[in-house]
Amino acid sequence: MASKPHTLRWGIMATGWIAETFVKDLLTNPAIRDVHDVAHKVVAVASSRSTDSASKFLEKVKAPEGAKVYGSYHELVADSDVDIVYVATPHSHHFQNAMLALEAGKNVLCEKALTVNASQARKLFDKAKEKDVFFMEAVWTRYQPLSVKVREIVQSGAIGPVHRVLADLSVGAGKDDGSLTFADDHRMVNKDLAGGALLDLGIYSLTWLFQILYHLQPEEEKEAPRTIAAMNHYTTGADESTSIILQFPKHKTMGIATTSLRVPTNYDESGKLSPAIRIQGPLGEIHVIGMAYKPTAYRVVLKNGDGNVEVVDCPVPKDDTREGWGHGMFWEADECARCLRDGKKESSGLPWAESIAIMECMESALKQGGVEYPELITTDVYDARSPLNTGSR
Repeated sequence: MASKPHTLRWGIMATGWIAETFVKDLLTNPAIRDVHDVAHKVVAVASSRSTDSASKFLEKVKAPEGAKVYGSYHELVADSDVDIVYVATPHSHHFQNAMLALEAGKNVLCEKALTVNASQARKLFDKAKEKDVFFMEAVWTRYQPLSVKVREIVQSGAIGPVHRVLADLSVGAGKDDGSLTFADDHRMVNKDLAGGALLDLGIYSLTWLFQILYHLQPEEEKEAPRTIAAMNHYTTGADESTSIILQFPKHKTMGIATTSLRVPTNYDESGKLSPAIRIQGPLGEIHVIGMAYKPTAYRVVLKNGDGNVEVVDCPVPKDDTREGWGHGMFWEADECARCLRDGKKESSGLPWAESIAIMECMESALKQGGVEYPELITTDVYDARSPLNTGSR
């Protein structure tokens, strides 16, 4: 007789779009992705505004009856029925919000970008270690089967040792008059919310550089990159276009990550004409097709191939019993469930040290680009009564 799946009980912190997308994935049937060893249950949702907002959120995602609603994050992290807290607030709030949950002894999955600077990230991981709880940055792309397969192809030596990775994630929000389609207070360009192309979009470009050039390095030869960056600023002072070169001198590898709010990654919506990511070695290259956060296909182009290049499609499974839900975030949730089931405090797919290395890279880029954020969101001093934790801002 098959054993029952390990069910992880989730508390959801915040009720915005990303929380809705994640929870819908939690509520899909794991069988649609051929997962039978773990399952998920939403037991509580908190809004910093009101219990009414949390109730409307549960209605919107058609959650099963029984989930509790809270009008404060403090109440959520105090709930003994919550195994893990999903922090879905803006990344400007992540340090204070994640620390609130960690201080309460909760396991945490925190949205990316993890924090606004590296010091905040280090303090979160130090607290997780002190409290002996699980903590993971929610870079969902890492756990998608396409990413796993591409890493396996690289490790197989099919294209030889990787020499260079090119990756882009950009959106065409630029208008003819020089403005963007976002209002100045929109999270994408609002410095009070750590807005800008890099922390919101560029982290996905960097994800591809890091998961190939850094993550696959032998542990005994781990080398953090040298970071060279340039930025163009929007009228709000946030970065609207950023280019980063990562150099790993010891390994003789290099990556170029780009992001922009002005022009899209690809005017061909399928992404098949120009891949978002190219992983290059002496024997050929891997093209990753589609948006960098959720690519849909890949192809391996060999230097001495026969010219017949197969495009391998990797669709995200959909749950027909739930209106075709299925975005691709459930794989990172499954990883959390397995880690907690097995007593792990960090995921081997994105270890704590790697999240810090990525944050150090982004902090360096922001510094080189002359982007500064307000002290309220850059401080690494935890304050349980911070307006970022109480919703009083």
